[in-house]
Amino acid sequence: MSPDRTARRVVAAALGLAGAVTVAAAPAQAADSDLTSRYVALGDSFTAGPLIPDQYGDPVFCLRSRKNYPNVVARALGVADFQDASCSGATTEHMTDPQELPLGTENDPQFDALTEDTTLVTLGVGGNDLGFGEILLTCVGLSAIDPTGDPCRTYYTDGDGGDRLADRLDETGAEVAEVLAGIRERSPDATVAVVGYLQILPESQGCWPVVPIAEEDVAYLDRTQTRLNETLAKEAANADAVFVDVFERGHDVCSARDDKWVEGIFPTKPAAPVHPNETGMAEAGARVVEALGGAAPAPLV
Repeated sequence: MSPDRTARRVVAAALGLAGAVTVAAAPAQAADSDLTSRYVALGDSFTAGPLIPDQYGDPVFCLRSRKNYPNVVARALGVADFQDASCSGATTEHMTDPQELPLGTENDPQFDALTEDTTLVTLGVGGNDLGFGEILLTCVGLSAIDPTGDPCRTYYTDGDGGDRLADRLDETGAEVAEVLAGIRERSPDATVAVVGYLQILPESQGCWPVVPIAEEDVAYLDRTQTRLNETLAKEAANADAVFVDVFERGHDVCSARDDKWVEGIFPTKPAAPVHPNETGMAEAGARVVEALGGAAPAPLV
């Protein structure tokens, strides 16, 4: 089997399971509120932590880890009642609708975990609305025909300046805005923190064929993800929520094993391909706590 085909099968298997700068200053209500009474975590696989030991919770195919950033936050803050509703593969739709999972199982709408007495909500969603899985599979496949060019950017754009991924970003922003409004309706007194996505790719070049994204496509996809985080920050500000920016260069899929916060297509630490590892989750959790005005736990070395 060719290396390209092997890589595509590994990516497809992982995505079938997972569906898969600075910390923004917290609004005043975060520092003044009791965050520890009841904490609900909402989100997708970058929140749940697929294949990071130890996996826990029901349904099992949500692939939640006890070392995901919500658990880091709950432990650091000493939360009395913690509900991790995150589920790998979730989109904004699954905040209000059930999410179908393998073997006929499903995850309840994540909003079911919200109550009027919830004091803290974290939200990590939008990547699957943008199409993380589809984009990765498409770009991995196209890289085989032009590893030094930009076949993926060409696929998603046209000669008139159109960009389908940019259009999706606008749609994703509107969907996240609806989610934030829904959280406020159900948990009116909660502090809400929107958590950005750990950066997946470097700014340029990449590391083909270890991570088979064509050289000139790396910058295009990195800019797209950066714009996703900017979109999340904008919607958080509009909703008077905290935005937690976990952006930091040097920890992407092409970094050395000990520096990675996001694993590559062939993971070097226990985690799903192209998903955060334990170190990345610890760093994200520390930044959430810091953004909320608490003493951040020491990052893993």
